[in-house]
Amino acid sequence: MAELFLPSHPENQAAMAAYMRNQFSFLGVRATERRERTKPVIKTSRTLTLPVLQDWLSFYYEQPAREYQYVAIDLALVNVKRFTPELFDWCERQIPVKAWWDSVDAWRKVMSTYLVANAAVTTRGRDFIQTDEMWSRRVGITLQLGLKGVTNQAFLTEAIENSQTDSEFFIQKAIGWALRDYSKTNPLWVQAFMSSHQLSTLAEREGRKALKEN
Repeated sequence: MAELFLPSHPENQAAMAAYMRNQFSFLGVRATERRERTKPVIKTSRTLTLPVLQDWLSFYYEQPAREYQYVAIDLALVNVKRFTPELFDWCERQIPVKAWWDSVDAWRKVMSTYLVANAAVTTRGRDFIQTDEMWSRRVGITLQLGLKGVTNQAFLTEAIENSQTDSEFFIQKAIGWALRDYSKTNPLWVQAFMSSHQLSTLAEREGRKALKEN
């Protein structure tokens, strides 16, 4: 049975909550300590059946303290390569729940790892770029971060074009982030893409950061 195991550090709570615009309550446990204390739970999670693992993920994700959402996502990531499609779908449904950039970008790594392992980025991954749900589209736009030479350019193009005119800050930031990341692998493609698309000032600025370094 999943148990609560993180301590409370009141002296850290206000600053951590303020960093997330006071949207969530925090125990005050910093990332290094959280990861260290989570190691035994991660070890146990690898031995769980997938239905029990899902119960654990749900238990931790439902906790009021923000650190436990991070714990749930950490557990999902270390077990993602044994996910069933059904458990993947459950995790996908959590993306808009208690959503902010910190949890969404962590879920992105879970989604990407699963889809890459199952050669499904351009098939199942399309659900992320076609949805009206903003946070899931952010995941779709950044789904190929770090894939370097195996990045599917057609999918990246579609992901960006589907959200190109969305004025939401987190969407435009994601477009710039995706372009900046890929520009480290294929700067000529990114330069050509940016020249042929009318991007927001934010996306343009973010997308060109690595190009300026070259």
